[in-house]
Amino acid sequence: MILEWLGLAESAALLSLSAPGWGSNLLRGLANSLQIAFGAFGMGLIIGLFGAYGKLYGGPILRDLLAIYTTVIRAVPELVLILILYYVGTDLINKLALMMGYGRVEISGVVAGIWVLGIVQGAYATEILRGAIQAVPPGQIEAARAYGMPALMTMRRVTIPAMMAFATPGLSNLWLIATKDTALLAVVGFNELTLETKQAASSTRAYFTFFLAAGGLYLMVTLCSGVIFARIEKWARRGQPSLKEGSQ
Repeated sequence: MILEWLGLAESAALLSLSAPGWGSNLLRGLANSLQIAFGAFGMGLIIGLFGAYGKLYGGPILRDLLAIYTTVIRAVPELVLILILYYVGTDLINKLALMMGYGRVEISGVVAGIWVLGIVQGAYATEILRGAIQAVPPGQIEAARAYGMPALMTMRRVTIPAMMAFATPGLSNLWLIATKDTALLAVVGFNELTLETKQAASSTRAYFTFFLAAGGLYLMVTLCSGVIFARIEKWARRGQPSLKEGSQ
């Protein structure tokens, strides 16, 4: 019993926010992970919305290009994509800067992480939103056109609100993937939660304590996200019959 209490006390000391604890490092890593996840998820939504409309209503060339984009991104492992996009992208930017007479550009880790994961998220969001748009009853869009609404107004007032009920479950999963994919950025040296955890564990040899704490933080993010997206889905489905009512 005494040894157990000593072990708990030692773990609490290692996870404390003040030195010599590493709790503040883990929280800083979590903040960095969430910052990148929010940015990548938002960028992915923008790419996905335009990609979905391009696949549904664009010309043959645009549809083919978007099909190549979504197929390649979804086929290649995300770790490989991150390495390719990060190193190739930064190299191209620096080459362009040198050609224009500027020096090498120092790219922020946050910006690079958002850009890399945003491209990956965009491919998945394109397919999710494409399916959600196709699930909108055609009569609603036809009615909007009959009232003389232009395409952008129809999208903003009819299509997007109507498709949210169908898209929210898929987007919820996509957000959780974004939070977990930030851990892959550790391979390029960005100080997100996983890398901060690894550094703390390596310095103290308390691997179980720190990785268990990191798992708890990821679980906390997942549970909070589940509550938020459940409310968003409830809001998106307002006025629609519930599953219980439909089954009666």
